Amino acid sequence: MKRLLSPLIAGALLLAGTAWSQEAAIRKNLGERIPQLQQIDEISKSPISGLYEIRVNGNEIYYTDAEGNYLVQGNLIDTRQKRNLTEERVEKLSAIAFDSLPFKDAFTIVRGNGKRKLAVFEDPNCGYCKRFEKDLQKVNNVTVYMFLYPILGPDSTAKSKNIWCAKDKTKAWQDWMVRDVTPAAASCDSSAIARNVELGRKFKITGTPTLVFADGSRVPGAVGADQVEKRLN
Repeated sequence: MKRLLSPLIAGALLLAGTAWSQEAAIRKNLGERIPQLQQIDEISKSPISGLYEIRVNGNEIYYTDAEGNYLVQGNLIDTRQKRNLTEERVEKLSAIAFDSLPFKDAFTIVRGNGKRKLAVFEDPNCGYCKRFEKDLQKVNNVTVYMFLYPILGPDSTAKSKNIWCAKDKTKAWQDWMVRDVTPAAASCDSSAIARNVELGRKFKITGTPTLVFADGSRVPGAVGADQVEKRLN
């Protein structure tokens, strides 16, 4: 048995050493040639022989050869299964654990039985958010956790504070977003809004609206009610 195991162990160590040397070469060459890639989060083999996946900044994906001589930016498509492997990988890396969200810093909008769950990050001055909100009225049996996320300027922050401090947050929000009724001036402890901005930065939420579903998947942009329904189901 020992005689049989020794070659296997030696082979495993050789493969591990080769993989380490390839990763070291990739890190060294890319780091020297492209300073922005000095901090690589992860290097792993792609489904294509000789092609390696490079992950940087959490969820940015590139591809390179075993020595880091070439860098590929774009999508890796599996033509047999008709799958965008890069898109799937980024979506997995961008997932947010839904139950870990600080719901105390959001207000809720409940429609119907409220059984389905959805979290949304929105800026009150975002035109796409207003379009999305009007379409979202068609979605029933859902609880929406609304995280005010003012990233478009001081007026967005002011409106967010007025909405957060309103006696009825949901009404103030929908009056503004759906019916163009400006929220009345109000004051209270609005530190939740600053925490939401920090949370969004942590999760690299760069645009509004951004939707987070119960399975952790996120969708950026003003998607239609039919797409929301599809994801919720």
